[in-house]
Amino acid sequence: MKQQKHGKRYFSNRYWVIAIAVFCSILWGSAFPVLKFSYEELGMAEDDLAAKIVLAGMRFMMASLLLLVIMFFINKKALKLRWRQLPAIIGLGLLSTSLQYFFFYNGLAHTSGIKAAILNSSETFFVVFLAHFVYSDDRLDWRKIFGLVAGFVGIIIANWGQNASLNLSFFGEGFMLLSGLAGALGTFLSKRLSADIHPVALTGWQMFAGSFLMLLIGTPSLEANAITFTPKAWWLLIYAVLLSAASFALWTSLLKYNKAGEVSLYKFVVPVAGTILSAMFIQDELLTINIFIALLLVAVGIATVNQKGNSDWLFFKKRRQTYQQMSK
Repeated sequence: MKQQKHGKRYFSNRYWVIAIAVFCSILWGSAFPVLKFSYEELGMAEDDLAAKIVLAGMRFMMASLLLLVIMFFINKKALKLRWRQLPAIIGLGLLSTSLQYFFFYNGLAHTSGIKAAILNSSETFFVVFLAHFVYSDDRLDWRKIFGLVAGFVGIIIANWGQNASLNLSFFGEGFMLLSGLAGALGTFLSKRLSADIHPVALTGWQMFAGSFLMLLIGTPSLEANAITFTPKAWWLLIYAVLLSAASFALWTSLLKYNKAGEVSLYKFVVPVAGTILSAMFIQDELLTINIFIALLLVAVGIATVNQKGNSDWLFFKKRRQTYQQMSK
């Protein structure tokens, strides 16, 4: 009980929520150049699905074991699960780890880091749109519709070629959109499960289930020398593991104590960080005017769909009316 109160103290405090959400978003943004470098350092073929499934499986298996070991020493009881919870956790692992990162890893290999960072923001827009059908108190309104339109127009502009046509490929941009959809579906399930399961334990178990499935499917199809680990590649993998363990555990904790929409507001930092870091560190990836406009629209869209409605305005209006009445 004390640990729960201690956790709520930080994960429901407005300033801590902002700091943690922005920190997680920067970590996720750094994944785009890190994975691009990893593919090159590992000598992975662009169209090698099995190699990318195995690499993702290794990353999330190591991250899950790290989280579960930490939980074992901090709160062993939180690791215990009831049999009836297992199907939901396996389902979450399938959505949030297996499917999301199958599409993410393979999509990233077929598009630039900058475009991938912008396309990855589609997860937030999918969450807002689907929440209309999932929650009775989270309906679409003009503000959210404006944000959705701005966000998806930004995604279109990011993929608009010089010949005034959409430069899209199913295995690149298409896979990144499917990754966003899988992540959005996982967000709803994660929100529900975190009410009964410790967020860090939930993150560890779902990652374990999802990564185990990826390794089970990918390893038998892995060709010899498809992945060649160098010292630099190991360091990149370790960073990706720590990135996953920290960001997912912290984000799941935020979802436990806050509304999904309010937390998702700060995901506008992900495409911004991903785009800037990709342009800084990946050769031949430049910030064009199209990318800049797209990034601005996506950031505005994410911020708009997650803003509170008129409740704040009405609150201050009532306070002003009360003050005026008291002054008479």
